Amino acid sequence: MLTITEALFDQIVAHARQDHPDEACGVVAGPAGTGRPERFIPMLNAARSPTFYEFDSGDLLKLYREMDDRDEEPVVIYHSHTATEAYPSRTDLAYANEPGAHYVLVSTADTDDAGPFQFRSYRIVEGEVTEEEVKVVQSY
Repeated sequence: MLTITEALFDQIVAHARQDHPDEACGVVAGPAGTGRPERFIPMLNAARSPTFYEFDSGDLLKLYREMDDRDEEPVVIYHSHTATEAYPSRTDLAYANEPGAHYVLVSTADTDDAGPFQFRSYRIVEGEVTEEEVKVVQSY
């Protein structure tokens, strides 16, 4: 189960809506070994595409060095789907290389700034997808 604060949940959704019609992407880091998402880090979709996301390799290297210096790890890796449901694509599976992370997908398909959206979380290990419950809390 992914337990996430309402503030982080809202930030992820706002980023997905802001970047629509392109896919948004980012990370929520947390203290290593805790599994607790704490620090919201929106990233630039280097592909600038409505059907694909890609972290800029330089930005990603900088992020991992920063997390290492802060004794953090990527707890949530998120991105949006702008025209399809919030379910990992084959490309998403190919890029899922953090077995301990929660992979969050937000679908902004059939939505406007205030419209409905899907927010779903998955574990992806060796290409196997398992959806998990999302529990939104006020604070930890």
